[in-house]
Amino acid sequence: MVMHKCAESIEVKQKFFEQYADVIGEVSQKMASRFAAGHKLWVMGNGGSACDAQHIAVEYVHPIIEKRKALPAVDLVSQIPVLTAISNDKDFARVYVDQIELWGQPGDMAMAISTSGNSPNLIYALEAARKKDILTIAFSGRDGGRLADTAEYCFTVPSYSTHRIQESHVALLHILWDLTHVAMGEEDII
Repeated sequence: MVMHKCAESIEVKQKFFEQYADVIGEVSQKMASRFAAGHKLWVMGNGGSACDAQHIAVEYVHPIIEKRKALPAVDLVSQIPVLTAISNDKDFARVYVDQIELWGQPGDMAMAISTSGNSPNLIYALEAARKKDILTIAFSGRDGGRLADTAEYCFTVPSYSTHRIQESHVALLHILWDLTHVAMGEEDII
C-alpha cells in the first residue's frame, strides 16, 4: 500500500511537471525581473493552502540556503485580526482582495494557492491584482476551477486527490523558488 501511494504521487508530479516545465521557467524569469526591480510577492490560500502560502513566504524571506538572497514575500493569511475583522465586518470573500487593494503595487506579484481553484476570496484578489498590473499566478488542481481563467498563469495539477495536488504544489513552490534565484544570476547549487 505504501509503495502504491508513492507511485501515485510520483505519477501525478511527473505528468504535471512535463506539462508545465517551460511555463515554470517563464514565470521564474518574470518573477526574477520583478524582484530585481524591487517588487513584492503576495501569497494567499485557504486551509492547507494557507499553510503553503506561509511556507513559500518564509522560503523567500529567509532562504534555507546561505548563498541565496532574501526576497520580499508576504503571506496574507497570518494576520488573524485582519482576516477576522474583514470577515466579520464585510465578508470572508474580501479577506485577500482588501489587502491586495491596500498594499499591492503595480509590478508586484500575487500568488493564489487552491486545490479546487474555486475559492471566491482568491478569485476576487487576483481580479483586483490584475487591475493594478500585478502579475497573477495560481496553483490549482482538478480542472483549474475559476482560477484557470482569472490568473495570468495557472498551474493545474491533473488530479482530484487533494493530497496529490498539495504534494505537487509544494514541489512547485520549491522549484519555482529555486529557478527564480537562478534567473537572478545566483549559482545553481541545489
